[in-house]
Amino acid sequence: MNMSIKGLLLGLSIPAMLLTSNAGNAADIKERSIKLGYGIPEEHPLGQGVNRFAQLVSDKSGGKIKVKGYPATMLGSETQMISATIGGVQQMVIPSSAAVVSNVKEFALFDLPFLFANEKEADTVLDGPVGRELLDKLKGSNLVGLCFWENGFRHVTNSKHPITKAEDLQGLKIRTMTSPVYIDSFNTLGANAVPMSFTELFTALEMKAVDAQENPFGIIHASKFDEVQKYLSVTRHSYAPYVVMIGKKFWDGLSPDEQGILTESCVEARAYQRGLTRETNAKIVDELRAKGMQINEIDAQETARMKEQLQPVIDKHTKTIGEDLVARTYEEIEKVGTRN
Repeated sequence: MNMSIKGLLLGLSIPAMLLTSNAGNAADIKERSIKLGYGIPEEHPLGQGVNRFAQLVSDKSGGKIKVKGYPATMLGSETQMISATIGGVQQMVIPSSAAVVSNVKEFALFDLPFLFANEKEADTVLDGPVGRELLDKLKGSNLVGLCFWENGFRHVTNSKHPITKAEDLQGLKIRTMTSPVYIDSFNTLGANAVPMSFTELFTALEMKAVDAQENPFGIIHASKFDEVQKYLSVTRHSYAPYVVMIGKKFWDGLSPDEQGILTESCVEARAYQRGLTRETNAKIVDELRAKGMQINEIDAQETARMKEQLQPVIDKHTKTIGEDLVARTYEEIEKVGTRN
């Protein structure tokens, strides 16, 4: 065979090989639509993180996998959306970790008061072996955990007076999540904890059914709690992350390439979403102050005293969560080296 014929055959074979290769790749990434629900308005950093995640998934899949976010409890409460994700009515949900406790009790780890002192400690635990272990436990509830996103440290707002010490919580009717740790914590400090769905909270505050609530800056701002609350006290009493989850039945039907796209996109969007949350916190405080909220810090000595009062609560729930898991969490925190 002369060189010209060989060259012609080679030239014909290369496009054929590429076509075969592309066909194989196409088989690994199918046209899919993902319905993703979350509980707060789209302008919150969580909503912006969802938008970034959707764009990353689209880019990485060549536009074949489309993620549509449904904000502000459009698909129901966090608990309802978790059930819908398990059942396949929707494919993804991003709840607060406290909403996951009824599915995996170990997630109550993040409800423990004053567990983390700063974001670096939280990132280390969430992105390390302890965080991965918790995400893996979701499979037993027919869910798959992709990664953790930022919700932030939680603070108390109320309509009565500033909280400068534990005694200022005495008698306050405070809405909490349905987490036993939160309920026990605030009751121990002398408040009257009222577990309530987030969807009912604004009206409850407006109608004076409760005096107070606790949430991170971003949710306080996005939910316009400044319209029904006068005082914001920077208590930093807990850090409950968001959990990016997908239904296991849907996940198991994905190819390894598709699973990889979703996992990679979750991690990449996490960096953006965390950065945005932390960047906007200072601006949010200024905006809330400008709108008339009185904002105060809690000094370190008073925080330490609150934590001491809450030690029986920590000890009680550590037994339920798992003493080994809690111990390993504190070991990871110790390695960060940010505490005196």
